[in-house]
Amino acid sequence: MIDTERLVLAVDSAPEPEDLEAIHRGLSTSYEADQVEPRDEKPLAVTLRTADGRLRAGLSGRTYWGWLHVRHSWVDEELRGLGLGRRLMEAAEEEAVRRGCRQSHLSTYSFQALDFYRRLGYRVFGALEDFPPGHRRFFLRKRLVGKEGG
Repeated sequence: MIDTERLVLAVDSAPEPEDLEAIHRGLSTSYEADQVEPRDEKPLAVTLRTADGRLRAGLSGRTYWGWLHVRHSWVDEELRGLGLGRRLMEAAEEEAVRRGCRQSHLSTYSFQALDFYRRLGYRVFGALEDFPPGHRRFFLRKRLVGKEGG
């Protein structure tokens, strides 16, 4: 039995990557593993670069449990309004479908790209008020394959 009086609690503003991975691995290999199928988690990035390799737009996320999670999507301010954001999203969604994903989810803020994601077929399923203060954070989802409305 572990003596809990000897455990040391620490709050770390710059955690070691190994600690973050151990926390994730511990969660993924214990209780979670008994409840659901394996994550089959894979990173995903879609980029647009100039001929000399300069990054001008990009999307990052991951696929797991049959879902695409779009974490970040960015287009250089100089190139906005040219349809590049749509191209990034469509490429990510197509790759997600190839990986067996049926749905996608993401979040955005009231001062960011809510209307953009709605035009792509994403629907709001939740929001946090006053996060950050004076704004809202929206959570959206989209069915990638099958009937709309999921």
